[in-house]
Amino acid sequence: MTDQTDQADQADRAEQTDPADPQERVPQAVSDFVERFAAQLVEAGMTRMPARVFAAILSSEAGVLTSAELSERLKVSPAAVSGAIRYLSQVDMVSREREPGSRRDRYRVHSNQWFEALANRDNVLKRWEHTFRDGVATIGATTPAGRRLAESLEFFEFMEGELAGMMRRWREHRERVFGAS
Repeated sequence: MTDQTDQADQADRAEQTDPADPQERVPQAVSDFVERFAAQLVEAGMTRMPARVFAAILSSEAGVLTSAELSERLKVSPAAVSGAIRYLSQVDMVSREREPGSRRDRYRVHSNQWFEALANRDNVLKRWEHTFRDGVATIGATTPAGRRLAESLEFFEFMEGELAGMMRRWREHRERVFGAS
């Protein structure tokens, strides 16, 4: 019965707080959000630890955390955090910076994170287009495999063109909603 009472008390406190006030954020509610969002990222194809680290940084008040803070919040080893940060840095989802006056690194997610992540995919699309173009030439455009590759190439060329316009519209929309960055 005590566990149920504690859970009810915790739920009542969560309802009475103002999440916009950093002093009123309920750590368990934030942790629950991190795990829920990380699970969705995993479902979308990201590995578990990078997903948890990204969600933790994204939901932190400043959008910046050190390795020690990540280890503590996620209750994982520094080695697990290090591997996740390495992956997230490679795919441009976080950046590493030096903590002022310290030798410790901290990891930042940028306010325009989703735009940057999609914009950086443009290089991947270009490489895939080049590879598909070579594949069509190698296999032959009139073969069934060549036609599948040609359709894939056409899809990615279409996406690249649409993505450029969509990103421009997003920048305009973001400026209207959030102001100049």
